[in-house]
Amino acid sequence: MSIETTLPVLKPADFASNQDVRWCPGCGDYSILAQMKKILPTLGVPQENIVFISGIGCSSRFPYYMETYGMHSIHGRAPAVASGLKTCRPDLQVWVITGDGDGLSIGGNHLMHTIRRNMDLNIILFNNRIYGLTKGQYSPTSPLGKMTKSSPMGAIDNPLHPLSIAIGCEATFVARSIDTNIKHLAAVLKRAAEHQGTAFIEVYQNCNVFNDGAWNYAKDRETKLEKTLSLEHGKPLIFGKDRDKGIRLNGMEPEVVELGKGISEDDLLFHDEKSPEPSLAYLLSRMRYEDGFPEPIGVYRCVDAPRYDDMANQQLEQAVKEKGKGDLAALFHSGETWTVG
Repeated sequence: MSIETTLPVLKPADFASNQDVRWCPGCGDYSILAQMKKILPTLGVPQENIVFISGIGCSSRFPYYMETYGMHSIHGRAPAVASGLKTCRPDLQVWVITGDGDGLSIGGNHLMHTIRRNMDLNIILFNNRIYGLTKGQYSPTSPLGKMTKSSPMGAIDNPLHPLSIAIGCEATFVARSIDTNIKHLAAVLKRAAEHQGTAFIEVYQNCNVFNDGAWNYAKDRETKLEKTLSLEHGKPLIFGKDRDKGIRLNGMEPEVVELGKGISEDDLLFHDEKSPEPSLAYLLSRMRYEDGFPEPIGVYRCVDAPRYDDMANQQLEQAVKEKGKGDLAALFHSGETWTVG
């Protein structure tokens, strides 16, 4: 006799914890939280098999607000904690929540190695180009010249670009979205959850207290169609209010061209998120509006590759098969031992 079991039908409200959300009114984090709650019921993953792990920062309060398992861990170390959990419990869906400060400063090393190993983790980096929790110092993604409490004469550090770092580490899923573009954000989060391997998503997120309007050019109706470009797999890179501009390669350099002046769609660069070679995805990650380019929004890269957590567990199974289960007491007493008197 077999007993059929079915998962309960979950709703977004089922993923809301009983904690009061303590972000500043108007913070972009609210939107990311809402879209996360919206997509989780669609994944078919039991609620008790979902885990959120964060480091330190405004974004890192996220686990408190999710009715799942989670951990508010150590500054910059969320990828390391999450890697250990996923390796030991491959049945869990593990999300890493971090920010531009937490993930790219003290946590940069952990982030880089987690990505290169292709752990089966979903990493969401909230990028507001400022340190919000500590009240407005410049962050690793703040632009040159940014005047803050810690850079009163203007920041002189060259900013890091999260997607360039992720693609440089050959992340198998890389995407960018915007906190206010809720349908797009939900779709990107869902695709990340369904990807097998490291999924890295940068979200342009507004800190309306310490860096309000940092991403206005990518959000405002008057500018976003000229300053951003929606990526679609297999489609040419076209943008503009009238969709009359595109991106083509001039040798190894991208350039903006106008359509209809001896230039057709066939002359443009076509997006290929499935390419195993990351060079073109990296090129897209370097396009910025300050340099006269639209900034690509969407999935940059989505490929398959071996996963560290799978291979580690396969080695463990092989070792047990060949040598039997380990005995910790026997290990401690093996080899040379000394009696200290």
